Order: sequence, then structure tokens, then C-alpha cells
Amino acid sequence: MILLDGKKTSAEVKAEIKIEVDKLKASGGKTPHLAAVLVGNDGASETYVASKVRSCEEVGFKSTLIRMEASTTEEQLLEIIHGLNEDTDIDGFIVQLPLPKHINEENVTKAILPNKDVDGFHPVNVGRMSLGQPSYISATPYGIVQMLEKYNIDTQGKHCVVIGRSNIVGRPMSILMSQAGKFANCTVTVCHSKTKDIASFTRSADILIVALGKAEFVTADMVKEGAVVIDVGITRVVDTTKKSGFAIKGDVKFDEVAPKCSYITPVPGGVGLMTVASLMKNTLFSAKKEIYK
Repeated sequence: MILLDGKKTSAEVKAEIKIEVDKLKASGGKTPHLAAVLVGNDGASETYVASKVRSCEEVGFKSTLIRMEASTTEEQLLEIIHGLNEDTDIDGFIVQLPLPKHINEENVTKAILPNKDVDGFHPVNVGRMSLGQPSYISATPYGIVQMLEKYNIDTQGKHCVVIGRSNIVGRPMSILMSQAGKFANCTVTVCHSKTKDIASFTRSADILIVALGKAEFVTADMVKEGAVVIDVGITRVVDTTKKSGFAIKGDVKFDEVAPKCSYITPVPGGVGLMTVASLMKNTLFSAKKEIYK
């Protein structure tokens, strides 16, 4: 079993980005600039945004963090988005999800210009990705693809099972794995909450990507010998033995599944770190005008 080390791989990706940024600056180009909008004080969102800000510093980007109260209206948030769309120094920006319940996430996503949508959530980017056209790919699926590339995992003709059909991970992941390409060309099955006997599908998976959000859902009896397992889930589970009072668990029961795998991602330390690295990469593409010329 080989561990798909997100810490090591994301560090490699960020080192490559820093080299590109240094070249860009040396040639008189502008410094890539990523902005993040954080509405409210959700703990997980605070941690994630802080990680993005640190990553910007590591690769030589400028970063801007805009904090807004949880009571912010949708109209006020849309005004901020309009300003970021118009700001020529901002190459890309994200509005951290989830948003307070009184704000419509779809309206917010659509308000971001596609050429600044480095999270890859805008319908234009999703549509272009689906058609195999240049686009910003959602950061988590993009991070998984890069991980497959870095470890040179053979995907050609393999059966890939994706558990989860969210617009952020499951759906784009299934499309990417079915497309033509060196680290794609899979036969893809998508499972979800209404799938009957999910284990009958997962047992035939050469590559199993789990993005369900249900702690330790996948157990050893659901995975075949030699499978590649990518765990996207991250859930806080009560654990009184820890100082924090909780433990971080993935969607896969790691200790019992890992011995059966050829490759597996840990949680934490796996896909989450690649998500941030991919956001940096999308921002670099934006600064260099490599997607939307």
C-alpha cells in the first residue's frame, strides 16, 4: 500500500507555482492576486481561508481577505462581488462556502465573472469543463487529478466509482475521469444516496473516489484488493480523548481499508491540501491569461 501524501504533493505543486511566479515577476509581469470573501465565522471556513492566505504567501501571490458579518445581506455581498469583478488587480477570487442560509449560493456563484472564478463553480466553467474546453476546474477534483498524475497512477480503461454527486466534487470528478486523457479514460459509475446496494458497485472499482460526507462509510468489505481509494470526506467526530474534543475522519474507514489498497489518501493530509494547491494553480492561470485569453 502506498500513501497518497497530500502534504508532499501539494508542496511540490506549490514549489512549481513559485518558480512560475518568480519568472513572471522577473520578466516584468504582475504579481498574481487572489482575494477571498468570508461571510460569518464558521470555524471550518476560517481554517480553510487561513490556509489559502498562507499558501499565497508561500508561492509569492498577493492576497486579500474580505471579512463580512454573518448578518450581511445578499445584496451587500453582491456589491462586493461586483467590485472584485471590476478590480483589474484581482486575478481571481472566491466566496467561501457555506454561506449564511439567507444568502442564495447560486446567485452568488453566477455573479462572479467566469474569468475570475478560480474555484471553478460558475456554470460557464462547469459547462466548458464538461465539453473538454479550457476552463477553471473545481479545485478539489483538479487536486485529485494532479495527485493521480504525480503518482503516475494508471487509469486507462479502469472502472472508476464515484460516491457522491455534488456539483463541487462528485459530478465534475465523474466527468473528468470519463474524459479522454492520460490520467482519465475510465468507465465511470456514480453512486449516491438513492443507489441500491452501493457495495456491489464499490467492490468492482479499480479506482474509488468517495465524496459523501459520511464518516467512515466505506469499510474493508466494500473495497476490492489492489484498489486505488481517494477519500474526499472530512468530518468532525466527537472524541473525548483529544484536547480539541473531536477527531477528523474521512469517508473511508482508513485502518481497515488501507491494507487492501494499492494507493490510498489519508484524512487529514490528503485531498484537502491538494484543493488549496489547485486554487493557487487556477489563480496563476488567471494571472497569465492562460484560460481566458
